[in-house]
Amino acid sequence: MSLDQYFTLGRSGLRVSRLALGAMTFGENWGWGTAEETARAMFDRYLEAGGNFIDTADMYTEGSSESMLGKFIEESGTRDRVVLTTKFTYNAQPGNPNAGGNGRKNIMRAVEGSLRRLRTDYIDLYLLHTWDRLTPAEEVVRTLDDLVRAGKIRYAGLSDIPAWYAARAQTYAEAHALTPLVNMQLEYSLAERHIEHEYVPLAQNLGLGITAWSPLAMGMLSGKYKPSQQGGEGDGRLAKVSGAPGFERFTDRNWKIVAELEKVAKEAGQSMAAVALNWVATQPGIASVIIGATKLEQLDANLAALAFELPAALRVRLDAVSAPERPFPYYMFADIQQTRIHGGVAVGDKPKGYATPVFVPQVEAQEIRAR
Repeated sequence: MSLDQYFTLGRSGLRVSRLALGAMTFGENWGWGTAEETARAMFDRYLEAGGNFIDTADMYTEGSSESMLGKFIEESGTRDRVVLTTKFTYNAQPGNPNAGGNGRKNIMRAVEGSLRRLRTDYIDLYLLHTWDRLTPAEEVVRTLDDLVRAGKIRYAGLSDIPAWYAARAQTYAEAHALTPLVNMQLEYSLAERHIEHEYVPLAQNLGLGITAWSPLAMGMLSGKYKPSQQGGEGDGRLAKVSGAPGFERFTDRNWKIVAELEKVAKEAGQSMAAVALNWVATQPGIASVIIGATKLEQLDANLAALAFELPAALRVRLDAVSAPERPFPYYMFADIQQTRIHGGVAVGDKPKGYATPVFVPQVEAQEIRAR
């Protein structure tokens, strides 16, 4: 599958590439990332390959990411072609509690700042970046609906939220004829599969396409790290940053995944990163996968992830080594329970082509994305 094959995002008419360009690395304000020249080269290369889906946030590299993207898009004259995503939540004004979070006041403040830095009068996809544990879902949905009606954004979604919160928000939007959410942005990789319990079924049933961030587990699955007495070593962020949430990846379980991934990649004749990305991109519920890089050659390697089909036997091995534990109540839904619930009679999903009462085109699109 090439990058210029586009699929609808969630229950919408917005067409996006299966691989999204992540711009979190655009800028060097955080002590790592890429200079403007390299970022521009990656932007150009992604568009040349047929990609159209670009992801950033107002807090990435302290605003430099948005500023760079705004400049690149304006100079290349590609605004109508690009599906531009940015996010709000994080506070850029210490001491001012209303300059962060997901309340209406901050959303209205944040969108104006993003529009200015991105040099555009509208954002294609605007996302709540992280649950703030305070703001009611109803307030968020109402505000996003107002922004759509005002023409400042085209679509809306959520990132890094509890499943119940996403369900509440979407149900409220549907019940009150407000702009429905079309996207959830969540972490997903061979090393992090917990979204399979709740989020994937939620997305498939409520019309939310999932975009997966950190598909290489912060680089853990790229092949650049090896076990050591200190836990792990290699040339990357994981070897430099310790103790921060999300960066503690040097675990026994993950090293087993890395070892099996290395074997599978060798047998498939592909790089470890390409196999790991291919696995994520072809999982149920996944609409697009966000790829990030700090070097042009890294981006080129990642863009090759859709150019092959992973053999079923190799996929089974990756599924097995990375299988997540089944916490309560999910262990109760295992196959053994089906004999007690359904009387030992085989009961499964409806056969292909079975009449569906509503949203038939979207169901078909989801089936295509799951292949």
